[in-house]
Amino acid sequence: MPDMDKRLRQLQLQTRYPVEHMLAGEYRSVFKGRGMDFDEIRPYEEGDDVRSIDWNVTARTGKPHIKRYIEERELAVWFLIDTSASCRAGHGLRTKWDTMHEICALIALSAVRNNDRVGLILFSDRIEHINPPRKGRMHAMHLLSDLMNAEPTGRKTDLQPALDTLAHLAHRRCLTFIISDFLFDTHRDQLGPSSFQQDLIAIAVNDPQEMKPPACGLTAVKDSETGETMLCDLNPTHQSDYTRAFETQRTALKTELETVGTDLIELTTQSDCPEVLTLFFRNRLRRTADETGG
Repeated sequence: MPDMDKRLRQLQLQTRYPVEHMLAGEYRSVFKGRGMDFDEIRPYEEGDDVRSIDWNVTARTGKPHIKRYIEERELAVWFLIDTSASCRAGHGLRTKWDTMHEICALIALSAVRNNDRVGLILFSDRIEHINPPRKGRMHAMHLLSDLMNAEPTGRKTDLQPALDTLAHLAHRRCLTFIISDFLFDTHRDQLGPSSFQQDLIAIAVNDPQEMKPPACGLTAVKDSETGETMLCDLNPTHQSDYTRAFETQRTALKTELETVGTDLIELTTQSDCPEVLTLFFRNRLRRTADETGG
């Protein structure tokens, strides 16, 4: 536990500067909450927008009245995080699991600075842990502690229980980040209902050796989720076959996500997470402006 507390403090220090100086403003610009909530009806005053006139009240009273709205910014932000064995594997000093901690911390702390609520669902082939959304930095740190202390019982991956749990718990439209290595088949039929109800964003975290294994000849490879070991020939020819297979699987994932209107953020254990998020926020804001003409 002392080691875990130390790692949590290190994660907090590691993410403080990018959250306070890079990401919080970008986050606020991109995710604006549910929109506009009705506030009141009041008499029309010179300078008011005539498009706000409530014609029913105006006809009933004989005097022009307008509807007044206020911006409702508060969002519920959910993190659906894959805890399967493949996500906890990795090479070098920084694993996929470490990278997933950092990307979750960056977004969660940016969200609470914007007064949004953050919640957590940890899943493997079953639901491992649920932390309902609440406000505040202390809650965000508790959420991150739960993530870092997770001891999942399942080794395989099944996204469906997490999506079903989200649908049961999220009574309003919310912002949902699915963080996984996505080394499994994902279909539009599975994501479609959730993407209709929620603003889904997929974050794929991979080890570079998953994308392009080293050319090391005949080697034993263990499937982290099934425990099965197989002998693979990773000479340069078969290495390129493996790389093409990964690219084919990732292209299929992108197609399924695009079909249901879900964004995909791709990064590796070597990525600069704040830089990747900043670029995504700016691109999404630019795309939204292009679509709305704003």
